Amino acid sequence: MLSKIKNEIEASIDAKRKSLEDEKLLNQLAFIAEKSVNCLRSGGKIILAGNGGSFADAQHLAAEFVCRFRKDRKPLPSLVLGANASLATAISNDYSYDRIFGRELEGMAQKDDLFIAISTSGNSNNIIDAVRTARALGIETYALTGGTGGNLPSLCQCLIAPSDVTARIQECHILYGHIICDIVEETLFPESPE
Repeated sequence: MLSKIKNEIEASIDAKRKSLEDEKLLNQLAFIAEKSVNCLRSGGKIILAGNGGSFADAQHLAAEFVCRFRKDRKPLPSLVLGANASLATAISNDYSYDRIFGRELEGMAQKDDLFIAISTSGNSNNIIDAVRTARALGIETYALTGGTGGNLPSLCQCLIAPSDVTARIQECHILYGHIICDIVEETLFPESPE
């Protein structure tokens, strides 16, 4: 059992080490963090979406923006598509599950917003629809994915976690999200206490 535990920890460390050594990924992460700062400075909000564990990651990151990450500071506007169960089931029933995020995005997004899609495979139809919808609305759009990136790299700029294992991809995604939150806080609230 200890061997299994050590192997899982090593695999997680390895994915993060590969992230650390990937200059392109680091530059993309810095770019998305900068765009997030610009979005919030201009009065926009950070909109996130994902399915399953990626939905949980989206909720986690939205909570970091609205509540706090490390600093006591004013709340930052962020929301997660699909979090309203009545709305999600209405869209699924009246349109299709593939439209669950895109339809809500059409109703909630404004021009200064930024959309971050989260999909470990990059192939979730409802995420692809949301990315296409966000782009059609003229909203800055980025994705967190893994493996080859699936279909998402052809649609928007992606942070691709260096793993094919869902758990490792999700662990990288939450790290990337925390880094974005940290940069946003440090940039917008340099004087706020921790």
